[in-house]
Amino acid sequence: MAKQIFINLAVKDLDKSMDFYQQMGFINNPQFSDNTAKCMVWSDNIFLMIMTHDKFNTFATKPIADTKNNLAGLFSLSVDSIDEMNKITNQAIKVGGSEPNEMRDYGFMQQRTIEDFDGHTWEIFYLDTNKLPTEQTNN
Repeated sequence: MAKQIFINLAVKDLDKSMDFYQQMGFINNPQFSDNTAKCMVWSDNIFLMIMTHDKFNTFATKPIADTKNNLAGLFSLSVDSIDEMNKITNQAIKVGGSEPNEMRDYGFMQQRTIEDFDGHTWEIFYLDTNKLPTEQTNN
């Protein structure tokens, strides 16, 4: 079996969050979805489980973080082009997401940040491997 990653997030409005993530390009897998959780598929190996707070609490060993006011993690998704990065980010903004800072351009990588309704932070980036630095700089 291939290694996979499942990101689990607590959300306040499950249906609104599912719509948001569909606009970003995730696809709902109804086989693993119900009225308390939605399985959102990014790729064959990357899955996002969005859950109501009640459902999330059945797995949690600590209180749910207030991600509207505190950063609990950064989730990064690679895409195949700058145009795709912009399309995903612009769609997320269009349906109510927020972009907390401007696009960052590192020469070999461009990155935009989007926050969902609950403040979960996503970095959408395009990496041009042909432009990767050949030497590592020491800071």
